[in-house]
Amino acid sequence: MPRRTADAGGVLELRPAAGRPAEPSAADREVPAPARARLVLVFAGLMAGLLLSELDQTVFATALPTVVGELDGVDQMLWVTTAYVLAATVTLPVYGTLSDRVDRRTLVVVGLVIFVAGSVLGGLAPDMGWLVAARAVQGLGGGGLLVLVQAIVADLVPARERARYLGVVGVVFAVAALAGPPLGGWLAEGPGWRWAFWLNLPLGGAAVVTTALLLRLPARPRVRVRVDVAGIAALTVAVTAVVLVTSWGGTAYAWTSPPVLGLMVVAVVASAVLVGVERRAIHPILPLALLARRNVGLPTAAGMVLAVAMFGTVGYLPTYLQMVFGLGAAASGIVMLSLVAGLALATVGSAQMVARTGCYRGLPVAGAGLVAVALALLSSLTPAAGLAVTGLALLLLGLGIGCVLQILVVVVQNAVPAAQVGTATAAHSFFREIGVAVGSAAVGAAFTQRLLAGLGGLSVAGVDPSGLTPERLARLAPDVRASVALAYQDALGPVLAWLVPLVVLSGLALALVRAEPLSSSRPERSATGGGPA
Repeated sequence: MPRRTADAGGVLELRPAAGRPAEPSAADREVPAPARARLVLVFAGLMAGLLLSELDQTVFATALPTVVGELDGVDQMLWVTTAYVLAATVTLPVYGTLSDRVDRRTLVVVGLVIFVAGSVLGGLAPDMGWLVAARAVQGLGGGGLLVLVQAIVADLVPARERARYLGVVGVVFAVAALAGPPLGGWLAEGPGWRWAFWLNLPLGGAAVVTTALLLRLPARPRVRVRVDVAGIAALTVAVTAVVLVTSWGGTAYAWTSPPVLGLMVVAVVASAVLVGVERRAIHPILPLALLARRNVGLPTAAGMVLAVAMFGTVGYLPTYLQMVFGLGAAASGIVMLSLVAGLALATVGSAQMVARTGCYRGLPVAGAGLVAVALALLSSLTPAAGLAVTGLALLLLGLGIGCVLQILVVVVQNAVPAAQVGTATAAHSFFREIGVAVGSAAVGAAFTQRLLAGLGGLSVAGVDPSGLTPERLARLAPDVRASVALAYQDALGPVLAWLVPLVVLSGLALALVRAEPLSSSRPERSATGGGPA
């Protein structure tokens, strides 16, 4: 069986032993101290790069008014965020597929270098066109970091131990979503919005050096790379249409306007073309055969739904806390930390359980149940409920998500041949990103529409609903503040309640996942794409 050894430099290697494969002993599973120290250091560097790329998706949310005012580009404001999300989403499956055929370390270094180069361009941007282009360059580099980090963990860590490391990825994901907007606001008001780019240079540079010098992956046979050009083209068109629909619908254009409806038609047609192309591709960018597997397709669909629930809540609940409870931005962020606390606790606990028992099937089902309960509780909140109940609901939401997200990646990786881990991981992450984009837009559109209807009566009292801020609201009469709080409750509560049945369905789907043994040794790769040795 493959045995794990370490050379003098602490580099992990797999050396197959003659004879029939057997379950590794405790000594075989234990990583030597030098190799573990190297792994931890490399992983820390990768997490730094991943945190930067995820933060850059949210950090400009609150800094945009300052940015467009300084660069005189209000008409291009939407593209500052859209350019990054679009480039990152399109390149995600490309990185995953290529990583199964070329050296992952090289791809990580290339992605980090491109991301840092985009940060330099953004920091020097003299106008909005330059800034949008810089954001696109950042997305081209940062888009593949998530899937590459997850695939590298699969290369270096046995499936049974993998959740411990992938859980940190989930925590980084949540921290970036919560910390990005307040960080962007602080930078815009203090050092300046350009520091959102300049801060990437030292951490990104350290991640490049750490990865290039310390990361050593198992050797793989060289294979001929056949790039799925037609698949990439169809995917680019489909994703571009989807991202533009979610970005423009309900904001720049009405949902029933010709541009939005036309983009919907383009998205459907391009998706149909993509399916046809991928069925015939030798090395498809989105492997339909892998997605058809029960332990790949079901976790991917469930992960997409749970991403909708998480980011729909994270995106709009801080505003609810400020307008209903009268909290400041910092105080609402502190309340939202309950979600991060729950996520961290569940991530560590579920990872330990999987590592000790090898059992994982019940965790995602239980996690989906907790998410459903949390959303039901949040949807029924009233201003009289208090912050303690809100914090408890957010804690439950974090606990539920922490039991699901990283476990689903382990399930997907464990269900495919070792030579297709990167492709399968990328497909799973790609659909989760689509869920984030589409779900956040759908929740935001429904919330905004209901809120505007609820606030419509304020104009009679001489209050402009579109100009309400927490500071202005605090200066209004108590009855007006009560009306605003009720409008926000009536707007957000039902939208969150609509997500509960979807989460319940995802839990039922996860109950159909097969319990497959988790390997206690790292997989070997073959040129033909064989499974774990």
